[in-house]
Amino acid sequence: MMKKKSIPASKPFLILFLCQIISALDVPLDLSQPPTITHQSPKDYIVDPRENIVIQCEAKGKPPPSFSWTRNGTHFDIDKDAQVTMKPNSGTLVINIMNGGKAEAYEGVYQCTARNERGAAISNNIVIRPSRSPLWTKEKLEPHHVREGDSLVLHCRPPVGLPPPIIFWMDNAFQRLPQSERVSQGLNGDLYFSNVQPEDTREDYICYARFNHTQTIQQKQPISVKVFSTKPVTERQPVLLTPTGSTSTKVELRGNVLLLECIAAGLPTPVIRWIKEGGELPSNRTFFENFKKTLKIIDVSEADSGNYKCIARNTLGSVHHVISVTVKAAPYWITAPRNLVLSPGEDGTLICRANGNPKPSISWLANGVPIAIAPEDPSRKVDGDTIIFSHVQERSSAVYQCNASNEYGYLLANAFVNVLAEPPRILTPANKLYQVIADSPALLDCAYFGSPKPEIEWFKGVKGSILRGNEYVFHDNGTLEIPVAQKDSTGTYTCVARNELGKIQNEVHLEIKDPTMIIKQPEYKVVQRYGQVSFECIIKHDSTLLPTVIWLKDNDELPDDERFLVGKDNLTIMNVTDKDDGTYTCIVNTTLDSVSASAVLTVVARPNPPFDLELTGQLERSIELSWIPGDENNSPITHFVIEYEDGLHEPGVWHYQTEVPGTQTTVQLKLSPYVNYSFRVVAVNKIGRSQPSEPSEQYLTKSASPDENPANVQGIGSEPDNLVITWESLKGFQSNGPGLQYKVSWRQKDVDDEWTSVIVANVSKYIVSGTPTFVPYEIKVQALNDLGYAPEPSEVIGHSGEDLPMVAPGNVQVHVINSTLAKVHWDPVPLKTVRGHLQGYKVYYWKVQSLSRRSRRHVEKKILTFRGNKTFGMLPGLEPYSSYKLNVRVVNGKGEGPASPDKVFKTPEGVPSSPSYLKITNPTLDSLTLEWGSPTHPNGVLTSYILKFQPINNTHELGPLVEIRIPANESSLILKNLNYSTRYKFYFNAQTSVGSGSQITEEAVTIMDEGKMAMASRQVDIATQGWFIGLMCAVALLILILLIVCFIRRNKGGKYPVKEKEDAHADPEIQPMKEDDGTFGEYSDAEDHKPLKKGSRTPSDRTVKKEDSDDSLVDYGEGVNGQFNEDGSFIGQYSGKKEKEPAEGNESSEAPSPVNAMNSFV
Repeated sequence: MMKKKSIPASKPFLILFLCQIISALDVPLDLSQPPTITHQSPKDYIVDPRENIVIQCEAKGKPPPSFSWTRNGTHFDIDKDAQVTMKPNSGTLVINIMNGGKAEAYEGVYQCTARNERGAAISNNIVIRPSRSPLWTKEKLEPHHVREGDSLVLHCRPPVGLPPPIIFWMDNAFQRLPQSERVSQGLNGDLYFSNVQPEDTREDYICYARFNHTQTIQQKQPISVKVFSTKPVTERQPVLLTPTGSTSTKVELRGNVLLLECIAAGLPTPVIRWIKEGGELPSNRTFFENFKKTLKIIDVSEADSGNYKCIARNTLGSVHHVISVTVKAAPYWITAPRNLVLSPGEDGTLICRANGNPKPSISWLANGVPIAIAPEDPSRKVDGDTIIFSHVQERSSAVYQCNASNEYGYLLANAFVNVLAEPPRILTPANKLYQVIADSPALLDCAYFGSPKPEIEWFKGVKGSILRGNEYVFHDNGTLEIPVAQKDSTGTYTCVARNELGKIQNEVHLEIKDPTMIIKQPEYKVVQRYGQVSFECIIKHDSTLLPTVIWLKDNDELPDDERFLVGKDNLTIMNVTDKDDGTYTCIVNTTLDSVSASAVLTVVARPNPPFDLELTGQLERSIELSWIPGDENNSPITHFVIEYEDGLHEPGVWHYQTEVPGTQTTVQLKLSPYVNYSFRVVAVNKIGRSQPSEPSEQYLTKSASPDENPANVQGIGSEPDNLVITWESLKGFQSNGPGLQYKVSWRQKDVDDEWTSVIVANVSKYIVSGTPTFVPYEIKVQALNDLGYAPEPSEVIGHSGEDLPMVAPGNVQVHVINSTLAKVHWDPVPLKTVRGHLQGYKVYYWKVQSLSRRSRRHVEKKILTFRGNKTFGMLPGLEPYSSYKLNVRVVNGKGEGPASPDKVFKTPEGVPSSPSYLKITNPTLDSLTLEWGSPTHPNGVLTSYILKFQPINNTHELGPLVEIRIPANESSLILKNLNYSTRYKFYFNAQTSVGSGSQITEEAVTIMDEGKMAMASRQVDIATQGWFIGLMCAVALLILILLIVCFIRRNKGGKYPVKEKEDAHADPEIQPMKEDDGTFGEYSDAEDHKPLKKGSRTPSDRTVKKEDSDDSLVDYGEGVNGQFNEDGSFIGQYSGKKEKEPAEGNESSEAPSPVNAMNSFV
């Protein structure tokens, strides 16, 4: 949808070039030359009689010419007429009409002569006629009485004016009368009715004539038309009102507009079609006007002569008329004579060739006098349409006139012969700069004059050679053309003109510029109404050129609207409306070129609502609805939705009726009786739904008996002794008439009973009382109104009310599958005892007691429901080694029946849960004490406990696993012969005869032997030195020695971090170092400041609950490896709390090196 065009850069130069060819031999005005007419009034000059008459005649020459006039072929002495003046230095006449002169007195044929010593030029014959706008003649107009369907012609017959008036028909209110295929105005101004209709009756058909020259309008008397109706209206086949007969002729002049007309009468209104016999109508010059009654061909030529046929056709037949067209031609030029400049002794010719139909005659004049009687010139010879000049002299200078005429007009041309001897002169300004777009033609001007005619040569550069070759074109007027200029064409060019009297040269300069381009063009856009849209126009141009960007809409200026925002390289339209639809063009202009690009904007919106809804073909049960679609707003209508309103039953409520495709504008609608219908139509396109149309007229259908019965009829009892019959009431329009009621019928099924019936009002429920409990009934509900019954309804089966079941299920059996699952069986109850719809069975079960503890607790009953007629079910989630009871009950819609006798069953043993806790207390060098609680859920009789443990080294690697079986009645154990200062991981679980339960895990550490610390210190020193020597350079070794020195100082009683902090706080509770036994003094707990016993840093309660246990001590201490007191005891807490130790303690969780390992004992 995007269009792009570029205005060639060479276009202005080509226009200039053509002008230069025509005027190449123009004589400079400083040289002697015969007169040349430069301006004159038209041949047929119609003037306004109320204004001054100005007859123009301008000419040039050297010396300046003098002027004279003839009127009607004789000399017009303007000095003798005070009303006539001639403008100074001009031949233009001014006839003063406004000061008492009358235009009619100056009608005639005028001719102007411009004369100097070298010749005389004459103007055309100028026919002066004042315009006329006469009044209509008085006439008595009788009213036209016309039968409906007949044809009618209202004649205008305007007065003859000059020029002819423009005719149009209006009414008394100055409103133009509407025209159509049926009613139209002919070329002669008459108003034609192909057939009249009652709405044509009126008394103010008025014909107006407008005379443009005098700007006046004349009015004819009003014409009255009265149409009377007759039934039926007779249809008629076509008859031509104009032209009459079967053939006619038409003559038109070449170049004019050909107008052919055919207007026909008939009912239905005929349609006109045009053809050219033996040929085709010219496609680019043919137009149809006046509802195809007028054929218009512009710029006709002889080739358009021929027979043109118009055909008028309706459903009853056709009629035709043939118009024979002949195209004549007033004279037109083939070769008009041109001015001739010769030097003394030269030869030349004047050629005057014209054509026309009929062939025009050629005559010559010299200085306004027929050449036959003009003074003789020995250098001149006339040969028909050519004058030959030989060896001319200065006295041969003259103005010659060529006249070509036939019966349809004439042509008159002046051409002078000017004999001069002049050296060359170049008229183009020196050093003129030409700028041209690359790849475009470059035209370098070298306008010249000289007599004899100079020769022209072109050079490039100061010392360049003469230009020749196919890459240049040399024009007769001196112009140098470079057809495709390139960047290397830039430079200075020299034009040299020479003849036998001299030589002259001129330099011009050429610059080549880059073309302007639109690199991002506007694109086709579709936007919804009230949206926003932008068109881009990004350009690239020569840096030395200043571009201007103009935006157009539909080739016109943008609307003066603030919604249109023009940016540097875009156009934005805000809040788009329908009128913004169109073609937007970006035009980029520089002084040398222009480019443009266009894109179409389509504004879409929801359709306008349909209108003119019409109901036709009304029947009892159907009707036809038609409508006219509203504007689709550039988005095709996909479908129409038809809705209806029932003004009788639901006024104001619109219901969906049907929908039809968007190409359909009529629909046959099915109707229901006793409904007051109104319809409306909604149009839908891709954008959305239109507003609903205006409602159609109302249509009330006749009443009838119901067509249908209530739906969803059911019979369900609400009590054991009733039957509730329900149904869905008919909607208002389904009733088909007034007095809607229902006939409700029922009888017991499988019993030979008669139907019991009752007629109820417009309700939806009826209750039958005194029925047996839960027996089947046949039910039907029939609609009826004042006009009768609906068709016989179908029967449905319902049941009277339910009661609770009478008996419990029997033979209840339980099969225990495992310790947590059992399967229960029962016998179904007899259906008669259910006394309702069997919904299923419920199993109630509950735990009586645990067999391992013999203790009772609160009974919580559980219920499982098994739908339908099932006779077994699974009981999941039972507790092992327990005693259970259950019973089974049958369920219907009313409720549950009696319970079966309780059934007792027991579940076998299962594996126990994990022990409730595990405590590790009293760590020594080689022993730990373990205490535990029995499982919360033993799920049987405990047989034993299983303890497994294994050591863990500093790299978290596990040692060999040791397993110990402990009697079930034990609750503690002392593990001996353990390794000192070793962490152990324990796994503890209980067992029944079924198997082992889940285990609980804990970790603990034996305490360290103080006597081994010195050995450990030496081992650390050696290990440290080896580790550092193996991995570090000399610098690392120095650091290692410093660390060893620090370590030795600490072993000899130096302060350690905790000691330093205690000294800083000067806490009196902290005991000094004991020299006698080499141990460190104890520091008190932060809470009670009581000294701890030597050899233990662990609280007395070392219980670790199961919920807090893990496989690691990280959660219970401050580091992965724990911390040790001065005496080597483990500081990590086994309680569930995660209290931080003082900051001075070692917090490292790593022990990959001996240094770190040693620090853990500090």
